[in-house]
Amino acid sequence: MKILVTGAAGFIGAALSLRLLERGDEIIGVDNLNDYYDVNLKLARLARLTPFENFTFIQQDVANREEIERLFENGKVERVVHLAAQAGVRYSITNPHVYAESNLLGFLNILEGCRQNGIAHLIYASSSSVYGANAKLPFSTDDKVDNPVSLYAATKKANELMAHSYSHLYDFTTTGLRFFTVYGEWGRPDMSPFIFTRQIMAGKAIDLFNYGNHRRDFTYIDDIVEGITRIIDKPAKSCYQIYNIGNSQPVELLTFVETLERKLGKTAIKNLLPMQAGDVQDTYADVSDLMRDYDYSPTTPLDLGIERFVSWYKSFYEN
Repeated sequence: MKILVTGAAGFIGAALSLRLLERGDEIIGVDNLNDYYDVNLKLARLARLTPFENFTFIQQDVANREEIERLFENGKVERVVHLAAQAGVRYSITNPHVYAESNLLGFLNILEGCRQNGIAHLIYASSSSVYGANAKLPFSTDDKVDNPVSLYAATKKANELMAHSYSHLYDFTTTGLRFFTVYGEWGRPDMSPFIFTRQIMAGKAIDLFNYGNHRRDFTYIDDIVEGITRIIDKPAKSCYQIYNIGNSQPVELLTFVETLERKLGKTAIKNLLPMQAGDVQDTYADVSDLMRDYDYSPTTPLDLGIERFVSWYKSFYEN
């Protein structure tokens, strides 16, 4: 297939693009290469994709309406996987306007591009953050998600509502994926695996909010890519669908840190702090719908995933 992947220089976007390229799909990758985190890491991810003749990279911003209109008119793609977004719960507290531009206006431009060009299926990134202050575990897509505790989460909930309106009005197939704490090689430097590894290796303290009493449904990147690929390949169950995509095995944050310490061979200096604004105590994905419809079953245990991440991190940053 010919597939448009937005956020192609991002963590998930680059990993997905590589999988699709290796099996022979033609990929148009879009990314604005912003400086939210190290652009050199984004360029290094892209460098793994550019050798493929079936890969085309276009640097542009999904929030630019005219550029996105031209992209769709010229691209003639069959599927769209929209992963471009301004990420980060905590960054949204201090930089709210960036989220409105990328996550709201950008998503609208993608929806319009799909509608006007007859795209058969739009798959887009939502987030486990939409569950916000929900206390019932595991998180189910049947739960109400009306209590976001960050602007980032609010924009992702808005994306789901926008997709629903387009599916309803135009008989247009959309599938939203609520990602749960994705980690692994080539990951994001603003996320805890990266931050903790960097600090532990440097002999510096790591900040553990809520005094370390968090649980997170850490999901290895290969399991995420496998799930998205299955959704690309199989006709959607319905015109509008939302799925959780996670490991469905939440891990205590202190257990996660202990695993990192073991793989790094170094003990962490722990700075125990109160709960941070915009954060939630636990995440836990109910993935039964995705298992039923796509036979999705994550297979990577935390111990193996962290081992692979640490090996990559040392190779990438120490060589």
